[in-house]
Amino acid sequence: MADPTSTRAPTGATGVLVLASGEVIWGRGFGAEGSAVGEVCFNTAMTGYQEVMTDPSYAGQIINFTFPHIGNVGTNPEDIEATNPHALGAIVRQDVTNPSNFRATQHFRDWMAANGRIGLSGIDTRALTRLIRLQGAPNAVIAHSAHGTFDIPALLAQAKAWPGLEGMDLARDVTTLQTYGWDEGLWRLGEGYQKPLPSKGGVGVGESIGSQTLAPTPNPSLGREGLRKRVVAIDYGIKRNILRNLVDAGCEVTVVPADASFETIMAHQPDGLFLSNGPGDPAATGVYAVPVIRQWLDTKKPLFGICLGHQMLALAVGAKTEKMHQGHRGANHPVQRLSDGAVEITSMNHGFAVDAGTLPANARATHTSLFDGSNCGFELTDQPAFSVQYHPEASPGPQDSHYLFEKFAGMMS
Repeated sequence: MADPTSTRAPTGATGVLVLASGEVIWGRGFGAEGSAVGEVCFNTAMTGYQEVMTDPSYAGQIINFTFPHIGNVGTNPEDIEATNPHALGAIVRQDVTNPSNFRATQHFRDWMAANGRIGLSGIDTRALTRLIRLQGAPNAVIAHSAHGTFDIPALLAQAKAWPGLEGMDLARDVTTLQTYGWDEGLWRLGEGYQKPLPSKGGVGVGESIGSQTLAPTPNPSLGREGLRKRVVAIDYGIKRNILRNLVDAGCEVTVVPADASFETIMAHQPDGLFLSNGPGDPAATGVYAVPVIRQWLDTKKPLFGICLGHQMLALAVGAKTEKMHQGHRGANHPVQRLSDGAVEITSMNHGFAVDAGTLPANARATHTSLFDGSNCGFELTDQPAFSVQYHPEASPGPQDSHYLFEKFAGMMS
């Protein structure tokens, strides 16, 4: 910690984190120079930092990584969840070393700089995590200056003035601006991203992210007569690996903007609707999203939601959401499946949760967190609609919950 009136960093410090509470934490900056204001949260994943930084759900947030060695395997053009990073910055314990991985094409430091993201190393990340656990996720400014000169009072004022994530709709900031089709499946070592069999038509080719175009291979999860089920995915901040899992499960996917109307969705003649993950306060996004979801529920067609999509479905059936003290972010979260008691190790990234006590009578809880007992999934008993709070696409994280995509595909068969 340091004197908040100081404008000159201690010797060797080129980066700083200024909390709205007045605490000043010095470190060594890397990546882009400049400053960014947002909420500081911690992520416990031991790998997958590139997927984390590009996850749109992290918009407005600065990531404190608890694993000390972040950046060591470098970066590559395949391990991304969106075209650009959405997390504002990365806080790490050890300095980022040169990459040591056969897939690496760029140093993490250079990748951060090229994408305008600020990094801060040399931080006691576990002490910062403890602070977040005790006091909640703080608002803060992360800054990097190669000359080590900072206007700390101005940065402190900026941190104090930032309103925080409650009441903030960020889905509009990260969603696609136009409708597009996606046809890229899961990645396989030595092969790249897979391409599906020809579909029953209706959508265009998915955006390219440097993957190989491969000869189509049979997919055992396809429905009757090999026809792929049409799915419209509402993009509140969707991750690419979610889309890949939908394709791998036998779905023909069309992605629409977060504020797409019910008429726009139905024009694609979908067999099912998918509600994606995303950032911000679900209650704010729900202002325009919930009426559309309610119209879809009237059709009695299958629906599947993940993360923010889980919260959107809950709001649509009359439940409430609430801001969590510290949130869940990591790739090692145990979730119990209530139907049989099995435990799934899951990937999570959320700072809001569904208030299980407000779920209506026709909403049956299906999963619960073994960390704090919060709701992690529910299904409707009177129609084919379900959702989970965690990330079954596993990018990064374990693959215990991939079966949920098959469950969704099965509902449409």
